[in-house]
Amino acid sequence: MKKLRIIMVGALAAGALYVVGPSTATAAPAPRALPAAQPKTGPGWHSPTPTTDLPLRVLARRHGLGVGTAINVTALANDTAYRERAAREFSAVTAENVMKWESLEPTRGQYNWGPADELVAFAQRNGQKIHGHTLLWHNQLPAWLTEGVADGSIDSAELRRIVKNHITTVVKRYRGKVRSWDVVNEAFTDDANPVLRDTIFRQHLGPDYIADALRWAHAADPTAKLFLNDYAIDGINPKSTAYYELAKELRKRRVPLHGIGFQGHLDLQYPLPIDAPQNLARFDRLGLETAFTEVDVRYFLPTDTYKEAGQVGSFNTLLSACLLTPKCVMFTVWGFTDKYSWVPEWFEGQGAATPFDENLQPKPAYRGLQQVLAVASDPNRRRGF
Repeated sequence: MKKLRIIMVGALAAGALYVVGPSTATAAPAPRALPAAQPKTGPGWHSPTPTTDLPLRVLARRHGLGVGTAINVTALANDTAYRERAAREFSAVTAENVMKWESLEPTRGQYNWGPADELVAFAQRNGQKIHGHTLLWHNQLPAWLTEGVADGSIDSAELRRIVKNHITTVVKRYRGKVRSWDVVNEAFTDDANPVLRDTIFRQHLGPDYIADALRWAHAADPTAKLFLNDYAIDGINPKSTAYYELAKELRKRRVPLHGIGFQGHLDLQYPLPIDAPQNLARFDRLGLETAFTEVDVRYFLPTDTYKEAGQVGSFNTLLSACLLTPKCVMFTVWGFTDKYSWVPEWFEGQGAATPFDENLQPKPAYRGLQQVLAVASDPNRRRGF
């Protein structure tokens, strides 16, 4: 990988990384502000130049990078401003909920395809690629499945048939339409020594259920890219290393694994994963695609300028890591507006985690993403997106 020089532009304390050009140096220089890199017509990242103030999908195109968002299908149907902004800004979409098993098959054998089909149709109308989320996850499973396993009416052999049929049915329906799938989501524990979660799949199908799921998905659509996806693996740590070792094993066995998804749910009260470039690089060397799949940056309200600056730096750290990694194909935010963000419901007192406010107006975080994409070097890198 070509060595790139990384400098700090604005929000220095927050770690706002910008890739600005090639360098022969063996290590990144000490962080410093360079006035020449600032917008010529504004005081900083709050006021981008005309060439910077373009939709994210336009700015990302020169890097061969997909820039995406999770989509709330209810908002898509009922909120015109939301629908227009989603179409304008993003070249990729992920279903926030409507492709999860609970939503697709609430009653055994009866699929509810309507909302997922609406998302697919929206993406096709707007020239957007689709990242499918998710085929297997221990949460948001239909009650008929979990209750059947719990009471013994669904034994291990039947569960295996059910899982294979589910994966095959869903992937075949969207064959040729969905670019990539999160085949298994959040498979590892958060312990100091991570192991596979003790889910119904691990319990009843054995530790090789991940390989089986990947094989079944590949058989249903050989053209789709198949990912494993998880949170808290953005930097180098025991959990991301567990994925690295699993990926090496699966690749060695020629199991059809094509990528790793790093969710990127960040919180300003925790350390920033500044070693994200090195983390992604090791998966890149395995020949795998990488992607930031669910990025948001939450903090305790109310908002102030210091928190905004920290949020800018956090978003930009992950985006810069992606741009530094040749096989990083996609950078997706988990919802783009605070109006529909999942964060306040799940994290008491926290919010403001997305690049747009509740009125769908750009925040400093959005302007930071624009600038990173505008000034990053190595345009037109072939990323396969």
